[in-house]
Amino acid sequence: MTIMSSTSRLTPPKAALHPRNRHQGRYDFPALIKNCPELAQFVILNPYGKQSIDFANPEAVRVFNRALLGHLYGIRHWDIPPGYLCPPVPGRADYVHGLADVLAADNEGQIPRGRRIRVLDIGTGANCIYPLLGQHDYGWHFTGTDIDATALRSAATIIKANRLDQAIALRQQADPRHIFQGLIQADERFDLTLCNPPFHASEEEASRGSQRKWRNLGKLDPKRKLPVLNFGGQAAELYCHGGEAAFIARLASESALCAGQVCWFSSLVSKAANLPTLQRQLKQLGACEVNTIAMAQGQKQSRFVAWTFLGEEQRLAWRRERWQNAGA
Repeated sequence: MTIMSSTSRLTPPKAALHPRNRHQGRYDFPALIKNCPELAQFVILNPYGKQSIDFANPEAVRVFNRALLGHLYGIRHWDIPPGYLCPPVPGRADYVHGLADVLAADNEGQIPRGRRIRVLDIGTGANCIYPLLGQHDYGWHFTGTDIDATALRSAATIIKANRLDQAIALRQQADPRHIFQGLIQADERFDLTLCNPPFHASEEEASRGSQRKWRNLGKLDPKRKLPVLNFGGQAAELYCHGGEAAFIARLASESALCAGQVCWFSSLVSKAANLPTLQRQLKQLGACEVNTIAMAQGQKQSRFVAWTFLGEEQRLAWRRERWQNAGA
């Protein structure tokens, strides 16, 4: 097995968004408001006198996301049920672009595009964010999966309203104990899988983490009622038994059971301390190559791990069979 740390061809500059990320520089609030007039009521001036929104206000964050998706991605309708995860779009976009680079590295530097490229999104959520971004920027076909029926109904509404039925499919995982098992059919092949695992081990830990974030940002005012979690989220989106480490361990184990049906598996890994254990596990499972790709949005440092059980010759055959006429 080859353990590859982040390399220049796969890693964006430190503290910078991916070069293809549409969210470079400051937000263009006049353009966002023109696209989504309801955003105007949530715009404030930050301590530096610049336009911003109150990120402690879940409604403001939800409308801000709607404006971003409409202005930069042409999404005509986007909404989520109360209490569901409202994702920060720039960071989600970075993951998608990083995955495109993984495919390009396997394809003589060309990003394979179009609906021939099939991507499995584990835990697509009510927001359906990864399929929306990846379909818009690369034209990939997505299958979004979740254990939550309400989340899938919300995602289905977004897909239908934006006429993306032919580009994004949805599937419910009936057994919450499993991730890939019972989900990938015997005759299916996916070029990529992606996942944003639950971060915390319990609801209490999730709440403490959010409060600590506000203290660090200097926003925790005892006189002001703040949301428990600034981006919302249901239980399955935020925490699971054993937290992120346990979830990605299960993800890795199940990936080995469908090793020949997926070219590249991947997962976000929020806690850097979880990387060595995951890498050792993948080595024991027989992964042929593992890439750890660093990401950064301002002061936030993150990364995702991509692994494959296919050797170079097998991936070459995969590319010839599936990616023909799917280059950049």
